[in-house]
Amino acid sequence: MAAEENSDGMRAGTDGVADADGLVANRALWDDLAEFHGTDPDDRSYDVESFLAGGQTLRGIERKLAGDVAGRDVLHLQCHFGMDTLNWARLGARVTGVDFSPKAIARARELARRTGLAAEFVEADSQRLPDALTGRFDLVVATYGVLSWIADLDAWMGGAATALRPGGRLVLVDLHPVLQTVLTFDPFVADWPYGGGEPQLDAMTGTYAHADAPLEPQASTQYPYSVGEIVTAAASAGLTVERLGEHTETETDGRHILPQGPDGLYRFPFSDTYLPVMYSLTAVLPAATVA
Repeated sequence: MAAEENSDGMRAGTDGVADADGLVANRALWDDLAEFHGTDPDDRSYDVESFLAGGQTLRGIERKLAGDVAGRDVLHLQCHFGMDTLNWARLGARVTGVDFSPKAIARARELARRTGLAAEFVEADSQRLPDALTGRFDLVVATYGVLSWIADLDAWMGGAATALRPGGRLVLVDLHPVLQTVLTFDPFVADWPYGGGEPQLDAMTGTYAHADAPLEPQASTQYPYSVGEIVTAAASAGLTVERLGEHTETETDGRHILPQGPDGLYRFPFSDTYLPVMYSLTAVLPAATVA
């Protein structure tokens, strides 16, 4: 749903009842975020005017893993209101963005109009991708705040695999499940399961882009997955995992809990080393074998 880090750092309770898979409540939340992000001067993540002027929104890690996208067909899952999607277009890709929020898709189409960049935006749940997207893409990308919003991990991976052409690749970059277990760093409090996929009901306040955003608290449901579960889901979808990276530093802390180092990067200190705060996964859909 987001092209940036998710907002599970603003957990505030688990009372209330969500719909069966959280989809209705989560869509309502992301509709609100789609209207707010990039419109508030204190928004730390979405500088729309800089983007319109040619600014870069993608981070080095996804650009490195994706490689040269010029002339390639790229599907961006959970694209929010399209800034990163259009950044891929700015790098020469033919892009399609998917998001389940109708308000996000409307904003994305308007942003594409303002930039003059060609892009297709599709309103759809990334667990149930339309048949029209099957086999169309050289690259599927999803970054920052992705799988914790997904009730059916196997369906998500299966959809990503189905959207790829043989030989196409998935690039996934997301918060590390270890970091997602942590509520606060100092004092250290862990209140989130490591894996299992069981729904976790929250009352969300604020946003990763603006911790004190003037938004009404909203019910939402998120899902914890371990690294092992994520890799297994990719393999079960028929993808061949090429690389799994675990990264100990990040340029932004959407959780608002990590200490920032003198170099401006955020890390998770642990004894005399650091725990991972991000992971990246690249996987390929094997080309069909000719008998």
